[in-house]
Amino acid sequence: MLYHFLYPLHTDLNFLNVFRYITFRSIGAAVTAFLIVVIFGPLFIRTMRRFQIGQVIRDDGPASHLAKQGVPTMGGLLIIAAITVGTLLWARLDIWQVWLGLFIILFYGGIGFVDDYRKVKKNNSKGLSAKGKLILQIIGASVVGLAIFLHPGFDGHLSFPFFKNLRPDLGWFYVVFAVLVIVGSSNAVNLTDGLDGLAAGPTVVTAAVYLVFSYLAGHVVLADYLQLPYVAGSGELAIFCGTIVGACLGFLWFNAYPAQMFMGDVGALALGGALGAIAIIIKQEFLLAIVGGIFVMEALSVIMQVGYFKLTNGKRIFLMAPFHHHFEKKGWHEPKVVVRFWIVSIILGLFAIATLKLR
Repeated sequence: MLYHFLYPLHTDLNFLNVFRYITFRSIGAAVTAFLIVVIFGPLFIRTMRRFQIGQVIRDDGPASHLAKQGVPTMGGLLIIAAITVGTLLWARLDIWQVWLGLFIILFYGGIGFVDDYRKVKKNNSKGLSAKGKLILQIIGASVVGLAIFLHPGFDGHLSFPFFKNLRPDLGWFYVVFAVLVIVGSSNAVNLTDGLDGLAAGPTVVTAAVYLVFSYLAGHVVLADYLQLPYVAGSGELAIFCGTIVGACLGFLWFNAYPAQMFMGDVGALALGGALGAIAIIIKQEFLLAIVGGIFVMEALSVIMQVGYFKLTNGKRIFLMAPFHHHFEKKGWHEPKVVVRFWIVSIILGLFAIATLKLR
């Protein structure tokens, strides 16, 4: 919005030329989203407490988590609001990819909101049914996949890190692939959201890396030099990524141990869906498995635990899944688990950026 109002005036006011640059607007968007969360965070916490909208703890979880019962939840509403406002203010609104990013984060946020609301209303950890939640996620992801597939500039070739000539064409199956990536990413982030600051930290790293890749994918010269798929207009997604970084950093201000509020499914599902959608739009789908390695490991730990439990009639691989709880059961304090997961996430993020030259 600011671009459309202020940039046209740059011929008379030279300093307004800065609104032309994606880098400047990405920083502006990140700071805006951060300030929205930090400024309105205390009011949000007080409001949630007034209406008794608090976290519902699993009965079978670690005993140390019982103290979290009743802590204000659904902080994802604040995150989504900051991302939406920041994007609308700083991004170019004539770029279709921007609207696709906003659609998925609002749609998945809506699913998470209904799920969280039911948990609070029933005062137990069961919200929407797993089947119902999955169907809604598939619908939202299908809209994104079809929008990309039917766009005139669509390219159904996949891009693999490390391999510059390996680009198989999926054709119509690309829509199915997009659904798998978006739904998988959404649920993986949701599974990771189990400790104070655990989901928000790796989300900041992942969004920051995709900010860089979005900018490069939308720059025809740099994309060609680095042998990345060029996606016209995708540079504006850097602004969207910037708002995710800023909003999650602002949320960490209140979510750091001991948490004053939790993001809930409304935040985790939305953020995971947004990261998956970004990966699909800029043709860096498999990069998500690297930079989002923490999310992948959390999801795999649940799949392995459930599968092994059924195959062996009750035996377990981990003391508890998702596997951040495994380390808690082994005696690690919650902040230690979180910070070490952050460290791993940062290393994976650096490795993901290194793939730009490892081709």
